Amino acid sequence: FRLDDKSLRRAGLDYHEFAELREHASLQACLESLGERRIFALSTRGSRSYATRDYAPGDVFLFGPETRGLPQSVLDSLPPEQRIRIPMRPENRSLNLSYAAALVLYEAWRQQEFAGGA
Repeated sequence: FRLDDKSLRRAGLDYHEFAELREHASLQACLESLGERRIFALSTRGSRSYATRDYAPGDVFLFGPETRGLPQSVLDSLPPEQRIRIPMRPENRSLNLSYAAALVLYEAWRQQEFAGGA
């Protein structure tokens, strides 16, 4: 997807000026730029619910495409306790990416007592 102002506004991201956006040539380049931060990968194949984890400032959340999720090689590169999932009823499909991201990020922010919020 495109990251220019017009495209972001059209996607409903009218708050994007408060975010720091960086584009990387590859996932590996992105992960290297993050340094020693703890990375949580969201997957239907995750070993633990996102709600059972304790999050800290600087934690990173990695989401894959809605249609196929993260590659197994990415999941395998992380410890099992950092592969998390959103519990779903067996007959339900996965949440779409924006809902999943909002759910997990809001939980992490809640655990930080909504630091920086009003």
